[in-house]
Amino acid sequence: MAIKINARETELKIGKKPGWYYVMTPELYLALNQKKVIREAALRSGVSQGVMQACWDAAGEVIKAWATEGHSVALPGLGTMRFAVRSQAVADVDKVKVDLIKSKRIVFTPSVDLKEELANTNINITCIDRNGNIVKRITTEGGEVEDGEEGTSQGTTPQGEGGQNQGGTTPTTPDTPGDDNGGGNDGSTTDQN
Repeated sequence: MAIKINARETELKIGKKPGWYYVMTPELYLALNQKKVIREAALRSGVSQGVMQACWDAAGEVIKAWATEGHSVALPGLGTMRFAVRSQAVADVDKVKVDLIKSKRIVFTPSVDLKEELANTNINITCIDRNGNIVKRITTEGGEVEDGEEGTSQGTTPQGEGGQNQGGTTPTTPDTPGDDNGGGNDGSTTDQN
């Protein structure tokens, strides 16, 4: 298995040095249909699709119920998830109010096994110029997995610890460091669960 990445030459008009840059984005496939996932899980576990569907539905309800009560909920084989908020910090308790909450979030912390699987997965990069021509192909072997918002790379964080999955990609140019979540943290917010 390998993760496929396209590095497409794109004109960026942001930052102090606008110009043409190769911007890497994952080659995404279609979202798997739930029925296909249920069918495969039933086949691998040796139970009927009806039983697997009932278990799937029940697990989803339990995860939602416990997570909304403030628990960090284990997702077997994947890691844990919990709900959190992004909020503004204030020094004065009298200024604490609901308006300080900027957004509700879902925080996913991958398991050690999942991070190791990702670390051991090759990456295939296809470089595509502005005219749509393939100009280069690169294959990597293994690598480190970023853990957390600070960009530290680790492969052996104990289960139940680690960073948050922010998703998205923000292009990086010499003048715009970018981030992994398309948003960033300007220091005025804190994550609370």
